[in-house]
Amino acid sequence: MTTNTTTKNHEGGPVWDWAAGHGPVTGALSATTGAFALATTGAATSMPPGWALAVGAAGAIGHTVSSLRDRLSARTITMRSASWLVGAGWTTWAMTTGPLTWAALGSLAVIGVGIGTSAHSTLLHEEARELEALAAAERQVAAELSAGRRAIAAEWVDRVQRVCGITLRVLAVEMWPTGTGFTIDAELPPGGTTYGRIAQESAKLSADARLPHGCTATAGPGIDQGRVLIDVTTKNVLEQEVFYPSDYSRLSIHTGIPWGLRTNADEIKAYLREQCALVVGPTGSGKTNMVHTILAGFARAEDVLTWVIDLNAGSAGLPWARPAFDTHGHPMDGVSPGIDWLAASHQEALVMLNAAVRIAKHRKTAYQDLMAQANTDLLPISAQIPQIMLVVDEGAEILSSNDRELKKLAALILEVIRIARAMGIRTVLTALGATSSVVGNLMIRREAKVRVALTGGEKEGMDLGKQFPGSRGLKPEQAPYKGSGFMGTPESEVGLFKSWRILPNQIRDIVTATSSIHPTLDKPSTKAAGGAYADRWNPERTAWMRDHTLTPGTAGPAAQSAPTSGGGLNLSALRDQQPAPAADEDEAVRAFMEQIDQQFGTAPEPRENSERPAASGLNLSALRDSDDEGGPSWVADAVAAIKAAGPAGMKPSAVADLVRRSRQAVRAALKAAAERGELVYRDNGPHSVYVHPDHA
Repeated sequence: MTTNTTTKNHEGGPVWDWAAGHGPVTGALSATTGAFALATTGAATSMPPGWALAVGAAGAIGHTVSSLRDRLSARTITMRSASWLVGAGWTTWAMTTGPLTWAALGSLAVIGVGIGTSAHSTLLHEEARELEALAAAERQVAAELSAGRRAIAAEWVDRVQRVCGITLRVLAVEMWPTGTGFTIDAELPPGGTTYGRIAQESAKLSADARLPHGCTATAGPGIDQGRVLIDVTTKNVLEQEVFYPSDYSRLSIHTGIPWGLRTNADEIKAYLREQCALVVGPTGSGKTNMVHTILAGFARAEDVLTWVIDLNAGSAGLPWARPAFDTHGHPMDGVSPGIDWLAASHQEALVMLNAAVRIAKHRKTAYQDLMAQANTDLLPISAQIPQIMLVVDEGAEILSSNDRELKKLAALILEVIRIARAMGIRTVLTALGATSSVVGNLMIRREAKVRVALTGGEKEGMDLGKQFPGSRGLKPEQAPYKGSGFMGTPESEVGLFKSWRILPNQIRDIVTATSSIHPTLDKPSTKAAGGAYADRWNPERTAWMRDHTLTPGTAGPAAQSAPTSGGGLNLSALRDQQPAPAADEDEAVRAFMEQIDQQFGTAPEPRENSERPAASGLNLSALRDSDDEGGPSWVADAVAAIKAAGPAGMKPSAVADLVRRSRQAVRAALKAAAERGELVYRDNGPHSVYVHPDHA
């Protein structure tokens, strides 16, 4: 089949492309001019006319053979052979009678027009024949696929009827391009049947279909409430180790951050502009690697700054910070840390969280005009006003801890979650297990809509029903591989997924490749964060990253030797040693304390018979209720009152009224007393009481 002659554009204008094939017009023109040239030359040189006829016959035979090899139609073969024979016949005749006569020239023109017309007709015929052949092949493939789909549809209609007692009407079966499964689009029977009845039998359907381990049959909502989509995975992709993609292109908090792969090999994204996230995974499940995957996505986002709190020596954030600094702790040119702030100690975490609270409150006032112009109550997040993502490793455990210091962190974390949604500060908390103490917090359940459970086959502490309420049929046995588990978002139903594997050398590559992408904190937020934020990467504050003799939160030698000064009262109850005042300051200090005592007096202790010796001067809360091994001093009175109450016991609120302490403090102290065996907690919902062991 011939192709049209084309031209190429050069600086001097269009140039003929002699490598292109001939079309109907140029082919006919080439044939007629060639025959005319051969006839003229042959007549002038007295060439034997039979030679031209022999050449034409050879050309006809050669084109016939090549056309048969190319499986062209009989019409095309006939046209090509006839063109050779007619041309050869005219050449032989013209050589005998003379090619320069009007009869010879006119007949040659007619032959040229005939060859061009026939070539065009056969070209159209060949194109139509080729399209028909392709269509026939597609119809054959479709017929084979249709037969396979019909078999799948019939098989699963029977299976759902047998397992769930529901008769479906299958509308379509879509095979996944990855070849790892298929999706069944079916219509539910009338009578109010919902897809949930099929979803809760996921494990039974998977077992009935004899699916491989790691493969499931999960049901989700269809295009309307009378339809259901059943995703059936036939190839286990969870057992394979999939490395983080080498594409480090820009991302945005608005378009979602990819966190892993579904069983059909599609990326699953987390949309965290307004949502918080909770990632649960026991030891050995791949949770740390999942944290690195999350940090990698945030590092690629052009409108996200990541703050990391990891009280375990900062291990989650160190690989993202160290590549940007030299051995002396100074930033390297052209490289910025993959995270914006790292807190590895309790003190640094307090500073960070207080800065986050100040930023959230300041943004509410500083950007009122901008939000009014945009006609929105959400701060327009962009590269100029980035969102702050607070990643707290094992943060859920901090929220549920009874430790006094961790409670301060927990209160600030909850305040950030509560007040900072509209102002663009969200959290990602991790936990070791999906237990009541972790997911029992109302704030977490309400705000952390993006949830991940890395099971690794672990059953202890993995109550998937609590982490994914309303979802049935989820079992840790379905994801027994490291880095595998379940993930659900408001935009995507809960389902199996696989977290990417990311190695330290790839972390360094991501930090280097994304340095130019990282935004800077906007000026109003920087002002609200204060000097602690501006000096966060100061070599003295990060000396612990390089000097292994220092613990996180410990300043370097230069900072330790520098004189320190702080504002506020210098209280002996809050420090180890009381510095002696200078000689010329003794009289002024004594006069100041006497003036306070005369003006305000001293605050009475809550109990008249307190064992603490009376002290002059300010009666500070720092000097009261200090814990020892037996708890606060008033616990003994509380235990005696509970014992006197008999088997009925006492509610924590009644104890709080008795000892005149806050209910929160009383609950914590009574819980500690119960752990020591001094009391017994009788859980009865709102009627829960504490009972003395003698009456338990």
